[in-house]
Amino acid sequence: MTSIARTLRPAASRLLSRSSQPYRALPFAARAFSASRAAHIKKYSKDHEWVEMSTDNKTAMIGISEYAAHALGDVVYVELPTVPLEVAAGDSIGAVESVKSASDINAPITCKVTAVNSLLEEKPGSINHGPEDDSAAGGWVAKVEVPEAGVRDFEGLMDEKAYKEFTEE
Repeated sequence: MTSIARTLRPAASRLLSRSSQPYRALPFAARAFSASRAAHIKKYSKDHEWVEMSTDNKTAMIGISEYAAHALGDVVYVELPTVPLEVAAGDSIGAVESVKSASDINAPITCKVTAVNSLLEEKPGSINHGPEDDSAAGGWVAKVEVPEAGVRDFEGLMDEKAYKEFTEE
């Protein structure tokens, strides 16, 4: 997809080059725009779930890690949490079944489940293709509201580097 700014640049340069005067201000401002997602912080639990916290520490997304998805193999069923559901860190919010095994999905932080990825009920294999993808077609499990206790739980989780070291042990 081409950005508006990239589309306008050729037009702006043609307008400037046609001008017989040395430099003339354009009747519009040509600025470069970029669409970037708000910064989120992702951390991991020892149970192989990830949490991506919003910058305001009020909402987050939860899913299983790529390591867990790979270890499970082809996922054939995902049990999603009910909405709304208040849970403490470590409580089960769902389950994942694969051709190899089954595993609970535990809440890595204290939170309130506000939405679930219902695509996983229809296409459970989506979790294998993008377990840490938080887009509409990704393998995220739940969107949650995070109270103060959840923010404290989040601070105790592993960052990406620490999680990678943890899984290599």
